[in-house]
Amino acid sequence: MPAVQRGLVLHRVCNALEARQQELAEIVAKETGKSPKEAFGEAGGAIALGRFFAGEGQRLYGRTTTSGAPDKYAMTVRQPCGVAGLIIAANTPIANTAWKVFPALICGNTAVLKAAEDTPATSWLFAKIAHEAGLPPGLLNVIQGYGTECGAPLVEHALVDVVSFTGSTKVGKWIGEMCGKTLKKVSLELGGKNPLIVCDDADLDEAVKWVCLSAFSNAGQRCAAGSRIIVFDQVYDRFRDRLVAAARALKVGPADGDDFGPVINERQLNTMLAAVDKAAKDGARVLTGGERLTDPAHAKGCYLAPTVIENAAPEADISRHELFGPIACLYRVGGYEAALALANDSLYGLTACIHTTSIDRGIDFAHKVRSGVAVVNAGTFGSEPHMPFGGLRQSGNGSREPGTEALDVYSELKDIYIQVRPKKL
Repeated sequence: MPAVQRGLVLHRVCNALEARQQELAEIVAKETGKSPKEAFGEAGGAIALGRFFAGEGQRLYGRTTTSGAPDKYAMTVRQPCGVAGLIIAANTPIANTAWKVFPALICGNTAVLKAAEDTPATSWLFAKIAHEAGLPPGLLNVIQGYGTECGAPLVEHALVDVVSFTGSTKVGKWIGEMCGKTLKKVSLELGGKNPLIVCDDADLDEAVKWVCLSAFSNAGQRCAAGSRIIVFDQVYDRFRDRLVAAARALKVGPADGDDFGPVINERQLNTMLAAVDKAAKDGARVLTGGERLTDPAHAKGCYLAPTVIENAAPEADISRHELFGPIACLYRVGGYEAALALANDSLYGLTACIHTTSIDRGIDFAHKVRSGVAVVNAGTFGSEPHMPFGGLRQSGNGSREPGTEALDVYSELKDIYIQVRPKKL
């Protein structure tokens, strides 16, 4: 099927998803515990991303160029990889599904999607709606199961041509190793320990608002979450007090009036609690939170109170490793150079942010911070469908999704040369 026709099919899929957006949102909310409003917004974002990639069917560009030889023409075209093995995380299940399925299909691949075990119904319903909207049978296949019994065989299967994974760095390293053995194409979007710098000239109220959104929205279950908050000494005490007050005022629960919901499962919750406990034993100070919410309103869920910690050493475990929960650590620095150095002192390099009114600092930071995404005066997250997303070091292997850069993941470039023989004219 030509790419333009593939795009028309995906437009129909997006229309069908939009018609059932409320149903999709209800499933997302039930599986993740996030509020109906947040789940509805996530479904809307997935549809918007789908429309972007459906439009790329009319822009699946190669290029024509010149040759150094006479009577010779040169061009490139994009061709499908073949079978795309897609493995997603549970934090934003409908967005993660769309993030991988749409670019894989518009490039002409078939897709095998391994749904996250904590959110199996979301991916299943997505595929059901897509097929009812006219997606040809066999192009999108959803499989269910745990990583060892389902994800690993997909990665290792000889007939899978490209693997795209979003998840932990630990699993990503294994996938990279397995794909490397056969030189299989692989895209890895992994974890982050993302810094957010608050300068002495920052609007502190704005900075507090964005730190709360970066650290605590979606219960901190974002690879782009802001978990290392680096604050100039001149404003540290004022900022800390405002942030602690704001964190304590956050409402935790599954309703639209709540700020964030539960973490995805009890195993994750226990890992976070153990990390906070170890940090406190190592000398860090828990300013607020750090405990499971067990009152009647929260007793049946995996709820962690929004947590703010200070005095953790930059080399401490809680400063170095992603926790994927509503936990933010504060660090005091003397000035900009120290802040930039601490921001770059990380195993990861996914997103980063600075709050300042200085255009000089903002531009310098954006160029010098070692991350795939740099933000000035907002949050550490905020990927848009038409923009590439990905990180450095242990945050990924250099690939970028979504944006048009995702087409490089799911297609192969082929050079075509045509030699014309004028004597035969």
